Amino acid sequence: MRPKQQVLLSNLAAIFFISGFSALIYQVSWQRLLFTGFGVDLTSITLIISVFMMGLGIGAFFGGRIADKFPNNIILIFCMVEMLIGIFGLASYHLILSLQSVLAHASLPLLAVFTFFLLLLPTFLMGLTLPLLTGYFNQFIDNIGQSIGTLYFYNTLGAAIGALATGFILFNYLTLSQAIQVAAVFNMMIASTIFILYGRNHAL
Repeated sequence: MRPKQQVLLSNLAAIFFISGFSALIYQVSWQRLLFTGFGVDLTSITLIISVFMMGLGIGAFFGGRIADKFPNNIILIFCMVEMLIGIFGLASYHLILSLQSVLAHASLPLLAVFTFFLLLLPTFLMGLTLPLLTGYFNQFIDNIGQSIGTLYFYNTLGAAIGALATGFILFNYLTLSQAIQVAAVFNMMIASTIFILYGRNHAL
């Protein structure tokens, strides 16, 4: 791999790490929020894991197809997606609590359905990001299969560290709302960084 490609891969690895880190801040924080509506039981845990898996899976499915259909606009689409995740993140604390307040007297299954679909949007957007970014840089990196494996490793590593950091550090020093805001700032930072580095220059 040429030095320029190695630098590019390193930059992407850092972005994927931060992306995984922020995603798990959301997951752990949203799960803590769901405890207020469902209690600390298997219902809240199952709900958050299910919506994350479904959202990420659907997003990944469509992310590659969007990249193929709009090859000249991938970076712009990616940055918009990251910004939307950040915006939703900033609003999610109040959205979830408001939904639980409105449905306070509803049945548990009904509350679960509404919460599931509320969180399906941001998780779908999260699923879009990795296929979009790898779809764009596919044309600039040799041995893209091995490179994508490396990027997913850093994304998973970021997710694991994000889960640990949220439970053992962020929750000890920040409120739940502030922890979610940290994740949202990461999303906006990713969008801004990618746009500044690559948004105006498609010929790397």
